[in-house]
Amino acid sequence: MVDGSHDIEILLVEDNPDDVLLTEEVLTEAKVKNHLHVVENGEEALDYLYQKGDYENVNRPDLILLDLNLPGKDGREVLVEVKENEDLKRIPVVILTTSRAEEDIFKMYQHHANAYITKPVDFDQFIKVVQTIEDFWLTIVRLPNGAPEDGR
Repeated sequence: MVDGSHDIEILLVEDNPDDVLLTEEVLTEAKVKNHLHVVENGEEALDYLYQKGDYENVNRPDLILLDLNLPGKDGREVLVEVKENEDLKRIPVVILTTSRAEEDIFKMYQHHANAYITKPVDFDQFIKVVQTIEDFWLTIVRLPNGAPEDGR
């Protein structure tokens, strides 16, 4: 559950401009204050997470919405790298993709995805999906607020 002490930082890794626009619109109307940051591919996502290059002064995201089918380094590779990194692995990663492949679903959970959601093709259903993500991850779930002081 969000405690209101800070705005929620969301990193959306998505190369489809229409999906980005819809997600932005739904989250702009959210009850919870959030900052949505968008990158278009896996390399940019990792630069953002490691605070490299153009992303040197960004805040660490509280939640990652990750598409699997990205140009260059795809979402599958990004998930593995995030969940194998001690500094990043606590960040919840929600896979938001068109892939309905059982192999993808199995592998993403095997690599510690926090949720796997298939994007609906229908516009209204897509809005409902994003609203559901917002309701659950930004209103109900308690997200970690940085690293604990004892390092655990």
